[in-house]
Amino acid sequence: MQTEGERQKNFFDVCGTCKINCCWDARPPITLRRKEIIEEYLKKHKIPIENPFVHTEYTFPRENVDGYCIFYDKATRKCIVHPVKPETCVAGPVTFDINKQTGKIEWYLKMEKICPLAGVMYKEKNLLVKHFEAARKEILRLVKELPPEALKTILKREEPETFKIGEEEIESEVLNKI
Repeated sequence: MQTEGERQKNFFDVCGTCKINCCWDARPPITLRRKEIIEEYLKKHKIPIENPFVHTEYTFPRENVDGYCIFYDKATRKCIVHPVKPETCVAGPVTFDINKQTGKIEWYLKMEKICPLAGVMYKEKNLLVKHFEAARKEILRLVKELPPEALKTILKREEPETFKIGEEEIESEVLNKI
């Protein structure tokens, strides 16, 4: 089993210099397990963030007054909970949709104009293959752990400017949620 530190071995330097704001209005879904992991990390590292999560149709990190994720450090342009950050944040710029008619999870890559990392990965296929495998594991765990209403809600959120890079069968327990 992968440890939390190993989740992030595929982080690329390009993200640290990017001027696009993927942490703005992102609202990554948080499972109960991920919430506990992040809260434990905050406590262990003495990071004083009170009430870091919003609980609506699904749970996600609170946003600051500028609309950025509460875990985004504007000065360093990095996530302060990077080793334990949400699954969709680890997976980016790979994203997904679930097609109930075909019974498949569809995999998408964001276009380079909205994510320079996607462009780097697309040009260097070995990076995409390595990152996709990590992204796939994170997303598959996420969709299994999310409650049905949360999964339905996040699937309604549009992911513009992406293109399909693959699909695969999804477990019936996930399909039954939607």
